[in-house]
Amino acid sequence: MALKIRLARGGAKKRPFYRIVVAEATAPRDGRFVERIGSYNPFLEHGNKERVIIDADRAKYWLSVGAQPTDRVIGFLANIDLLKKPANSVTPKKSLPKKKAQDRLKAAEEAAAAATAAAAQAAEETVVEVPAAETTAPAEDAPVTTEEAATEAPAAE
Repeated sequence: MALKIRLARGGAKKRPFYRIVVAEATAPRDGRFVERIGSYNPFLEHGNKERVIIDADRAKYWLSVGAQPTDRVIGFLANIDLLKKPANSVTPKKSLPKKKAQDRLKAAEEAAAAATAAAAQAAEETVVEVPAAETTAPAEDAPVTTEEAATEAPAAE
């Protein structure tokens, strides 16, 4: 007899209330169960202590006997430190874009890479080497332009 710790739905239409139960794996969701060990009310705030109520001793017993909790119940049991919280699963392949969309994305990335490479190439070509003779300081007799005066003024301070 394989046992599961799972949620059994109750409550009105569009107003769910769940019981945390230990049931045989072949029993229907809301059908026969072995023992009720807690409850879950999704309409209460996350910080409310009445949102999830679990009898930790009974849950520990059923886990020791071999009952397998569902994913949602594993989260509840991890919050009261009975189980280790599972790592978040990766996004399934089903949610990835389809082949044509992936091809378009790859083409756009390649075009962007080519554009940045072309821009870098153009920037390298526009750099002009200045001969060493022109880099010497201007003579005292040479007239000073307004641009040179603006660059020299902050340096004097």
